[in-house]
Amino acid sequence: MKMKLLAIDTATKIAGAAVINESGVLAESWLNTGKTHSQKFLPMLESMLKNADITLEEIDCFAVTVGPGSFTGVRIGLATLKGLIQVLEKPAVSVVTLDALCRNLSGSTELICPVLDARKNEVYTALYREEAGVITRISPYRAVSPTQLLSELKLQNEKITFLGDGVFVHRETIQDELGSNAAFAEYTRNFLRPSEVAFIGWEKFIQGETVGINDISPLYLRLSEAEVKWAEAHGGCGCDG
Repeated sequence: MKMKLLAIDTATKIAGAAVINESGVLAESWLNTGKTHSQKFLPMLESMLKNADITLEEIDCFAVTVGPGSFTGVRIGLATLKGLIQVLEKPAVSVVTLDALCRNLSGSTELICPVLDARKNEVYTALYREEAGVITRISPYRAVSPTQLLSELKLQNEKITFLGDGVFVHRETIQDELGSNAAFAEYTRNFLRPSEVAFIGWEKFIQGETVGINDISPLYLRLSEAEVKWAEAHGGCGCDG
């Protein structure tokens, strides 16, 4: 029997799940309804598995997006994953949202810049380039203002394709700053696909990059609003160390 991997993504505005095996995608479902993931994700997951005649007991490994993205969304995904792997005693792998999102532009000959809206006039981003059929990250993950990001990208002096929900917020600014060097993904490619999370997860699973229930941690890139307020109230930065 072929191995199966289930991917979970609630870190962005999309709530999605997918099941794959070595032959490809067996099932995929995602919602962009504006509803809270805590209400919609589990019913959607159960429906997808039922329609595909797949049981959770058949899953050999789980993958989850750990951020960056919505703090609440990341926590929902991690809580769901930890509940599943604890009960089923199966391994898991973590996937960064930006790594999965950039795969929507597989085959691109241009620099790839996913941007997720981080609010507070910031975006979560990193830079990627595809060479010999492999997309590689060439910059750190970070939360940064569009102004700072674009001033740095001007120095690249090459065509850059942007994608992600941050494009909907900052497209005009990107176009104004970069002019003809700015390109934009087709509308549907701005949304993270859970199947891409699954494929990255599959690669990690095959390579043995699994983690235990106590080793999966979120990638927030910045403090939450509550942590900022706590730090301000206590005269510190709220940072570890």
